[in-house]
Amino acid sequence: MEKENNYWLLKTEAGEWSWDDQAANGGLSKWDGVKNKQAQKFMKSMAAGDLCFFYHSGAKFRRVVGVVEVVREWYEEEEGGGAVDVKAVGEMVTAVGLAEMKKELKGVEFLLFRQPRLSVLPVVKEVWDRICEMGCGYEGDGGGGGGGGGDDSGD
Repeated sequence: MEKENNYWLLKTEAGEWSWDDQAANGGLSKWDGVKNKQAQKFMKSMAAGDLCFFYHSGAKFRRVVGVVEVVREWYEEEEGGGAVDVKAVGEMVTAVGLAEMKKELKGVEFLLFRQPRLSVLPVVKEVWDRICEMGCGYEGDGGGGGGGGGDDSGD
């Protein structure tokens, strides 16, 4: 029986670790430095193959910009704390801003709206699908999100 993947959102300050940094790093990185116990608990629940929104936080950049996949589950680090390893799957065709999510997902239970300071949080499948739809998919999603979306007007 095949395991069903879970979905997550990982926040990072664009000035500290951006989508461009993730992509330039061969797409692979260690997601560490999470101090909040609830966020760590979520990370410990992640499984290889789970997908995560890559979310830029900060006053100017609050938006989902890409998708990464968990490739190594929670492990303890020598210097204390722990991490998961993630690999870039693809950039969103169109970044999805926090204000747009709040408008489009009004009335929907989404932890990002209730506990905005958490840096790692779960995303239910329905919210995942809606955000992907809002962003016209992401490169590598198998739904045509990577190559489409261009303007065919010839201008």
